[in-house]
Order: sequence, then C-alpha cells, then structure tokens
Amino acid sequence: MRLPKPPRIYDPKGGCPPKHGPEFRFTKPQTWPEPAITTATDTVNYGKAEAQAGDRVHPRLTHRSAWLEHDGELPIVEGTLVRLKADHLSKDREAPPVWLWSSKTGAVPADVDV
Repeated sequence: MRLPKPPRIYDPKGGCPPKHGPEFRFTKPQTWPEPAITTATDTVNYGKAEAQAGDRVHPRLTHRSAWLEHDGELPIVEGTLVRLKADHLSKDREAPPVWLWSSKTGAVPADVDV
C-alpha cells in the first residue's frame, strides 16, 4: 500500500512529480501515519473495539491479474484504510487486528463505525 503523494514542491532541477507517497506496511507500525479518524465501541462479545482509519491510501497496482489487459498507465485507486482491533474474541482468545480497505475516500467517523 502507498500513502498519498506529498504536495509538489518546486524543484529547479525539474523532473516528474511523484505518483505515490511513502510506503505503508501492515506489519511495520513505524510506516503508519497518524490516523485521521479513531472510534471506539464497547461490545458485548469482544470487549472494546477500536477502529483507526486513514484516507487516500492506495495499492500500488501492477500489470497482473485484473489489470493484465489494461493498456497505458495504471490508475491510482485511493480509498480509506481501517484497522480494527478488538480486546478479545469469544472464549477470551486473543484478537489480531483486521485491516479493511474501502474505495470510498473522505470517510467520516460514522462510516468507520459501520
């Protein structure tokens, strides 16, 4: 995944502006930006469930699978990335975080809660 591209800064040397921002890795928290939205809900079965969301995160597409027949430059499909973490699963098992991605940008806290 990639974060949004940085704002363009004038460079007297020229060159093409970047298409992608910094790399986002699910297993490396140091690559995660501050969440734009954080919500928390108390649940009956899972304890506290916390959702953190970032906007305009996109996968870096390659000419594989669905894009194999695509001619030209691949599009940038931005969306909202949500990290959902619950206190525990049923029978008090540990709950690993779940990552969800939606192609909707501009999510609000009510969208993230859904």
